[in-house]
Amino acid sequence: MAKEKAALSIAEVAEVTGLSTRSAYRAIQNGKLVARKFGARTFILPHDLATFLNGCPRAASREQGPPR
Repeated sequence: MAKEKAALSIAEVAEVTGLSTRSAYRAIQNGKLVARKFGARTFILPHDLATFLNGCPRAASREQGPPR
């Protein structure tokens, strides 16, 4: 059984979300994704990543049709 990591690097956040590392850094700069620093290392706590992802807007379903 895989153990959940205590923190994720920016590269790991990009890998698990499908975002680019640049998009992850942009979300941090915009205050949408909480990051932490230890020396030169930047890392994301799993809880903060989940909060960020849950705060993203829902995609429109195809049944709703295009916005008017």
